[in-house]
Amino acid sequence: MRKPAKLIAAASTVAVLLGSMTMLPVQIASADEDMVKAGKKLAEDRKKGNCTACHAYEGANMPGNIGPPLVAMKARYPDKQKLYEQIADPTKANPNTLMPPFGKHEILSDKDIKLITEWVYTL
Repeated sequence: MRKPAKLIAAASTVAVLLGSMTMLPVQIASADEDMVKAGKKLAEDRKKGNCTACHAYEGANMPGNIGPPLVAMKARYPDKQKLYEQIADPTKANPNTLMPPFGKHEILSDKDIKLITEWVYTL
């Protein structure tokens, strides 16, 4: 059975494109160091995130113990978006939580929550 020329040409084009893709450098999405630093600063700001009031984490100064310690966050939240949602509005996952809904109550901006998420994800 003879294959149409257009099908063969299309298959060849796909093969060339796929072959060239393997030669492209792979970029792994990672948090920018400046974003992580900004997130830590917001998290430790008593007028903003104030995460230390409730959470312990390595390097925290006089941390609270109301919330769970911030350790192994990538393992606990493999999906970074879920961590963002937990910070923005933890009442969605647990209506009885003591954690304030920082986004829903506009305590923190969307940008602030994203920065804090980037920092917490490094813990």
